[in-house]
Parts: sequence; C-alpha cells; structure tokens
Amino acid sequence: MTRPEQIEKLIRPDLKAIKEYIPIEPTDILSARVEIPADHVIKLDGNENPYGCSPRVKYALANHHYHLYPDPQQRELRQALEKHTGISREHIIAGSGSDELIDLILRLFVEPGDEVVNCPPTFGMYAFSTGVCGGKIVNIFRKQDYSVDIESVKKAVGKQSKVIFIASPNNPSGNITSEANFVELLKSDAVLVIDEAYHEFSGITVASLVPKYSNLIVLRTFSKWAGLAGLRVGYGFFPTNLVRHLMKIKQPYNVNVAAQVAALESLKDWPYLKTTINAITNERERLLTKLHALSWLEIYPSQANFILCTVLKGNAKAIHQKLQSKGIFVRHFDTPELKDCLRISVGKPEHTDALIAALKDSC
Repeated sequence: MTRPEQIEKLIRPDLKAIKEYIPIEPTDILSARVEIPADHVIKLDGNENPYGCSPRVKYALANHHYHLYPDPQQRELRQALEKHTGISREHIIAGSGSDELIDLILRLFVEPGDEVVNCPPTFGMYAFSTGVCGGKIVNIFRKQDYSVDIESVKKAVGKQSKVIFIASPNNPSGNITSEANFVELLKSDAVLVIDEAYHEFSGITVASLVPKYSNLIVLRTFSKWAGLAGLRVGYGFFPTNLVRHLMKIKQPYNVNVAAQVAALESLKDWPYLKTTINAITNERERLLTKLHALSWLEIYPSQANFILCTVLKGNAKAIHQKLQSKGIFVRHFDTPELKDCLRISVGKPEHTDALIAALKDSC
C-alpha cells in the first residue's frame, strides 16, 4: 500500500506552502460557538444583505425543476444582464460568484512565475487565487487613507506583469478609485481587473469603458445587493475576444440552475431590491454618525455596505470578543496595514442600535 508521505511528494510544493484563505463562518456555527440562539445572532461580519433576497426568488426556487442541466452558454441570464446594465451580452460572462471569475482570469493569463499586481489591504481572494495558479503577487500597499498609490502601481508593472487587481469600492476600506486613475493604468500592457462587488451601494462604475479597452475587465456580484450570497452567482464585463477564451475554459455548467433562476428573478424585481439597497445606504449613514460619536474610534468614509474603523483607545481584539459574547459578530483585522481594525457590515436599524449599545459597554 502506498504510504501517505509518498503521495505528499506528488503535491505541488507551492500549493503545500500556500497561505490558507480564512472565510467567515455561517450563522449556525457562530450560534453554537457563543451558545446563543441563531435568531438572536447579529451577523455583521460578511457584508451580506440583512434583508435577504427578493420574494420573487423564493417563489421561483420553490416552483422550479432541477433535474436538467443549466444552459452552459447562460443565454437568458446574459440577455437579462444586457438589459439591466446597458452593456452588450457579448461582453458578459456569469460565474459561480465573482470568485470563480477571478480564478478563471488568472488561469487564462498567469503561468508559474508571472506577476499579478495587488493593492492591499484589499480582498484576499486576489492573492489567494494567484498563489493557486502559481503566480507571484506584487503588493503595492495603499496609502494611509487607503487610496491606491497609482504612480507606484504604474512603476511596478513590468514585462512579467499580467494582471492588476483593484477593488472599487475597496474591501475592507469602502473607498473608490477614480475613473481617471483607472485610465492611467489602462495605458500599460497588463490586464486591469476592477472589482465592483459593492457597486450598487456607491452608484459609481467604469463598466461602460469595457468596450473601449482591450485590457479592461469589470466584475460584479449578486451576493450583496440581491441577497444571493449563498447561491454563488457573479458576472463580469470582458473584451469580446476574452469572452471567447473564458467561455472555452470555464466549467460547462458553472452557474447552477437555482443560481440562474434566482439571478433572473432578482433582475425582474429591481424596484423592490432598490428599496433594500436604499435602506442599507441610509442605515450606513446613520451608523457612520453613531460611530463618529465614539471618540475612541477612527472612522473611514465608505461607499459600500460596511464601515471600517480603527480602535484608538482600547484593544480591538478584546472588543471583538466582547461583541461576540453578546451575539454580535463583526470582522477583526490585526495586520500591519489594518492594525486594531474592525469592519462592520451595515445591518438593519435594530442591529445598529444593539451594536452601538454593546460598543459603549465594551470600552
């Protein structure tokens, strides 16, 4: 019988050494951890939509059949996205979340040793997926206000640079990067990927530029605004020549039937979902005001559905743990560029009230 250590030798050495991506935990796990009923947990750690999906989605999913494979060409969904966004379906591909599209982009362009320019602190999936593909991450750290150091990014792009990733609004800082700065980066030979996962909360996009540039990709998701995080459906706008190659290398049935049905019904119910988006952005401003009143926090402006803050007085980890003991979960960061930071997703008004009361009691 082959011994485990012999099989271990067959594993790619770079993957054995890769740093694991740490995802957030689901509500039932958090509930068991703090011994608080799941319906009493206030989950503000995953940037999820607290209002959930459209009622049309629930009805459609309950009355659909799932014994047939989905359309591998995503024709109906791409057509609906064209109508929703005003950008031709020829530029659109859907994925199992935008995470899959990030992976597909890197698999298309990156060979072992190729460089991918990243602008941390930002979404960890860019670096993680680059490592899985054998690429080399070149980190150009953001400025103190978390804006992108455009000049340093331009200098970092070299012959081995294949892809540049920039999230706008950025996660976890919530700030946007201007169109003018993106146009500057598009002068390079690298592919510029703009992740607009939180676009619906900012109203700012550069998607209309995609047909004009051969090296621009813009990503979106249904996870946040449409409340479909659990169904994993995202999409992107790509130059048409890249669509052909990406459709060729993606898994044939990458967006399952339930996800496609849910996405289609969400697009049909845009007026309803727009009300929940407005509720979240209005509550974001109320939460910002209440957080600013706590003198021991430094608050960063946000155009997403979350707010980043630095604990100036006290210990962020201890505050994080105290909040957990009360059934309130936020995201804690303690890296050099996010020292003593908490990221708080925007919930419902009652979630804000409970959070603020708990914060006042924690420091």
